[in-house]
Amino acid sequence: MSQNDAPDFLTLAEAAEYVGVSKDTLRRWDASDKLKPVRRPGSGYRFYRRPDLEPFRLEYRRAEQAADEPDHMFQTLTADIEANPKIREPQQGAHRAVRTHFEASNEPVILQIPVGCGKTGVIATLPFGVAKGRALVITPNLTIRSGVAESLDISNPKNFWRRTGALHDFSAGPFRAVLDGVDANLHDCNASQFVVTNIHQLAGSADRWLPQFPPNYFDMIMIDEGHHNVAPSWAKVFDRFPNAKVVSLTATPFRGDGTRPVGKVIYRYPFTRAMVKGYIKQIHSRNVAPSELSFTYRDDTKRHTLEEVMALREHAWFRRGVALAPECNRHIVDASIKYLQELRERSGFRHQIIAVACSVDHARQVRGLYEERGLKAAEIYGEMDRDKQDAVLADLRSGKLDCIVQVQMLGEGFDHPPLSVAAIFRPFASLSPYIQFVGRVMRVVHEAKPDHPDNHAFVVSHVGLNTDAHWDDFRELDFDDQAMVKKWLEAGDDNGDGDGSGEPRRFDIGMLVDNEIVGSFINRSFLDPEDDRVLEEMLDHEIGAGLRLRDVIAKDKLRETLRRKQEELSQVSSAGDLPVQPQARRVGARKRLSERTGSVVARILKDLKLSPAGREVGQRDKTVAGRDNRAAVTSLLNKAINEHLGIKSGSRKAPDAGDNEDALAALDMLGDNVRDSLKGKNDG
Repeated sequence: MSQNDAPDFLTLAEAAEYVGVSKDTLRRWDASDKLKPVRRPGSGYRFYRRPDLEPFRLEYRRAEQAADEPDHMFQTLTADIEANPKIREPQQGAHRAVRTHFEASNEPVILQIPVGCGKTGVIATLPFGVAKGRALVITPNLTIRSGVAESLDISNPKNFWRRTGALHDFSAGPFRAVLDGVDANLHDCNASQFVVTNIHQLAGSADRWLPQFPPNYFDMIMIDEGHHNVAPSWAKVFDRFPNAKVVSLTATPFRGDGTRPVGKVIYRYPFTRAMVKGYIKQIHSRNVAPSELSFTYRDDTKRHTLEEVMALREHAWFRRGVALAPECNRHIVDASIKYLQELRERSGFRHQIIAVACSVDHARQVRGLYEERGLKAAEIYGEMDRDKQDAVLADLRSGKLDCIVQVQMLGEGFDHPPLSVAAIFRPFASLSPYIQFVGRVMRVVHEAKPDHPDNHAFVVSHVGLNTDAHWDDFRELDFDDQAMVKKWLEAGDDNGDGDGSGEPRRFDIGMLVDNEIVGSFINRSFLDPEDDRVLEEMLDHEIGAGLRLRDVIAKDKLRETLRRKQEELSQVSSAGDLPVQPQARRVGARKRLSERTGSVVARILKDLKLSPAGREVGQRDKTVAGRDNRAAVTSLLNKAINEHLGIKSGSRKAPDAGDNEDALAALDMLGDNVRDSLKGKNDG
């Protein structure tokens, strides 16, 4: 081969620059046999032949040409947004704010819009009259991506533009492409105005898609659940498209770790106004507040008064103890069922409960408590087999379940309006995940009907978990300016224990608390009639023909009416705890004890750094010689449980529910004793 042929051979770096992709992309193509380098004659080094690169270079060039198309649809096609009565107030307001901002600046922005107010509709309308080219929509997960893609599909009769009448002619689009592995390619994107993807698909370690798009390919980037946009993968996206207009949409424009999301908040739509308009359910908070509380957690075995609970709940160890205490869990379960029954009795609609637990083991215990009380319940968690997850969700959506208990599941993007009671069994370290969880019960059953009895939701927790601090912040988020958000960002809200004043938040003792052990429920409605800010928001509500509510009713009269209505809604049966069949309670308690025992055995082995299949435990304790470590520790722990209960070995079925619940409460302590005994024998 002559020297004149040399330019046809390019190094890895030269080939990447020539095609317009990264070197990692070329390496990935090599591994998948999509594009193989060759050995250059004379040297033996690996090079890429220019003719082999041409098809890939041509594809990239077509993407560049597509990015430079004049007279883009978003500029030439007029969408009916501003005067459209079917487009919601926050969607119109967000569009105006974004259009005004990008007329003067190209800085990234944040739109704060509550869950259930139509963020997908905002995404569908924002580019019109603002973007001068293609729009990229990025979601944090596959669930949200699927929902957004469906709403932006013009072949779907229920797509947003057709449903609202924002567009009437779909012959030329808008088209959308979904980046989904092998089922999409660059040609799809070139022919579309919207490109929908999730962040892991776009900018993951595989580096499949991002390098294929020229820097000017997207003129607008919209990020759903935009509080995630601080991760390194997001930075890769922003660096790739430096001139794109970046808009993040979120209900929580702050993070528990103190990291500030990219962009400034230019539009906020209050939760209260969303409730008044009927976009989301009216949310009511209930804290179970027993006059006394007893639980066993490590070395704390005493019975606490309500006053002591209020003081101790500032400590993380105490809140976790409350979360895991069977007595506290039963209080929350009974309260959530009462409010579920109240909602169902109003209209006959089959409302459901969503509960959040600390761990998989804890979720199973909570599920067992609901089942003891006659409810059909199931747990769901991230490590669960996907087919089992799908089966649980199918049962939930079909109405077969009364309650679903989740662990780090069913978060952002999960939409199921029958979920109307949020039962909190775990403490939240920061405000953002609290709001995200409460958001699961915000979806309305009946659109734009704020007075409908089905459009109410309850958030139920235990006073010892200290969630009322987050509830107060949740409400204040509506009315305070950005200084409040700035305070959260700077403080980090790591423990949820302060309000910026240096003093810990305290429960409102002035509220009525029943002195009975079972306790009553503290009613803290979001739409507080004593809050003039709430009343002013309601009075500004348009009731038709330019007429506002304040034109027909005085503030004091409205306050009185709202008080009366809330009193009616909060009249819950005072008959005490819901009855549980003794047999069901006993069987359930024994089942929970058995499940929990397995978890404690695993913890003991982990603390001792022993394999479950090993034989070291039998060598240290001759009473369990010949058994593997898991079986040996299980036997020792069961013996400790029996001794604690004062029963003989093999008679575990005999104790009643109370004895088994007592053993469950003491299980961590008993497990520590078994572990320390084995450790001492080894040291000896």
